[in-house]
Amino acid sequence: MSKYNVTAVIYPQSEGGYSVVCPDISGCSSQGDTLEEALKNIKEAVELRLDGDTDAMEELKASCMPGRIVADVEVET
Repeated sequence: MSKYNVTAVIYPQSEGGYSVVCPDISGCSSQGDTLEEALKNIKEAVELRLDGDTDAMEELKASCMPGRIVADVEVET
């Protein structure tokens, strides 16, 4: 069994709780009432999405390149 670090983007919701998406795997999202629950839920969602899905696994491998840097960039509009 291989291990991967995936990016999870977390959005606080105005009504409370958090939604979370994994941009490295299309269609992979979850939510939780707390930050900890949202992270636990997205981990489970990613694992379920990858289980036996070779296309999703290839998508993940392509996005997890060694040396990858993820950064927030502030822009002005």
